[in-house]
Amino acid sequence: MKKARKVSAVFLGLGGGLLALIGMSLGGPVRTVAADETVAANPTVPAAFSHRIDFSMVRSAGAVAANCIPNARAAVRVASLGPVEAMIVDVQGLPPNREFDFFVIQNPDAPFGLAWYQGDIETDGAGEGHQLFVGRFSIETFIVAQPPAGQPAPVVHNQPPFPDASTNPATEPIHTFHLGLWFGSPAAAQAAGCPNTITRFNGDHRAGIQALSTRQFGKLNGPLRRLMP
Repeated sequence: MKKARKVSAVFLGLGGGLLALIGMSLGGPVRTVAADETVAANPTVPAAFSHRIDFSMVRSAGAVAANCIPNARAAVRVASLGPVEAMIVDVQGLPPNREFDFFVIQNPDAPFGLAWYQGDIETDGAGEGHQLFVGRFSIETFIVAQPPAGQPAPVVHNQPPFPDASTNPATEPIHTFHLGLWFGSPAAAQAAGCPNTITRFNGDHRAGIQALSTRQFGKLNGPLRRLMP
């Protein structure tokens, strides 16, 4: 597990301003605001667009199949700030003092399709964790690889089982509207009673299994699709 990083005073000042804008506090549970809640009642049915959304993450299909981390869940709020979005993720019911890796993904369950590494969430002694992410988390979130394929890519991590690719494929824009959270290592997953499978989903490409996802929304209706920038 990586060493915990100290949050700088500059980041705290910036984070405080963003949190004030979206109406919530880092370190506490997300409060659902009825006027802006667009996805809770029936997540499989498209809802009206909003400039702020609140939704949950649930145990991944892999965690349910393994009957592990039974109390794990997360509450998420995303708010449009105009040029960017601010996302707050509050997790609980996870193993204490562990690092988890957070991704924006195409599909909520394996195979996950295209994925974008956002950062880490570290749990405290009670198995709770809180993180602020700033980026593009709305109906405009997508990944594109301009053709032709085969453009050179840097190889930074070359160890098996998932070394970096040295060239890229080509794809037209593909939207990534789902969220996923992975154990930081197979050993951490195994200690929690989950399989010790090695996956690609951390900076070293040696993460554990997926712990939480937004699979309750269905493959083509990820919650980020509901947010207008």
